[in-house]
Amino acid sequence: MCSDTELAIVVDRLRAGARTTILTGAGVSAASGVPTFRGPGGLWKRHRPEELATPEAFAKDPALVWEWYDWRRQLIAACEPNRAHAVIADWSRRYPDCRLITQNVDGLHERAGAEGVIRFHGSLWEVGCWRACAGSPHRWMDRTVPFDPLPPRCPHCDAPLRPGVVWFGEGIDASVLSRSDNATACDLFLTIGTSSLVYPAAGLVQQARQRGAFTVEINPDATPLSDGVDLVLRGRAEAVLDAIEQRLAGR
Repeated sequence: MCSDTELAIVVDRLRAGARTTILTGAGVSAASGVPTFRGPGGLWKRHRPEELATPEAFAKDPALVWEWYDWRRQLIAACEPNRAHAVIADWSRRYPDCRLITQNVDGLHERAGAEGVIRFHGSLWEVGCWRACAGSPHRWMDRTVPFDPLPPRCPHCDAPLRPGVVWFGEGIDASVLSRSDNATACDLFLTIGTSSLVYPAAGLVQQARQRGAFTVEINPDATPLSDGVDLVLRGRAEAVLDAIEQRLAGR
């Protein structure tokens, strides 16, 4: 676990009203029991997730792809936000200049009450028409669990619906890239629970540092970016964030 001196560095900057940007990854949702991308069971013993999370896979067999996503939706629907989500949500409301970018598609930040979430890789709880028909919006929320039959159909044209996530081979939405780029103009950049392996999200902390931000990694394990940040706080996201919040509250 990180030391009191290390925690104080972050606490002092938050108390001083630093413009803060938070980037989160799968480690933030681990304590909620959210299954990892390579969760065990069923189809995933015979298919690599990377083979299912592509436009080509969906075009070939939308029912197979949806069976995997519907399984994930059912598991995540039973999960609850943890202490890490709660602290981040509180900061998003408490500090006017706090921005949150998440690589997670589970929706737990929003369920915890976080405001203005930038969903870098989309949302598991959004869907869109596979044909992008003129009668439907680009994406919309649908929390149906489970879908029956699979694949679910577009209510406007009866084409298959697709999950509202960014698949391998697809680009990040231009507006998301723009908002994320703007968020790197900050005083304090926290990268929390992310492996720092997936680009372009992994490059945001470096970009923020180049723009003058004090950069902090919160993670139980070393990552490729650990040597390139100003401060490393070793520990689980929920434990470290709770410790910071306790000190901010004077407890």
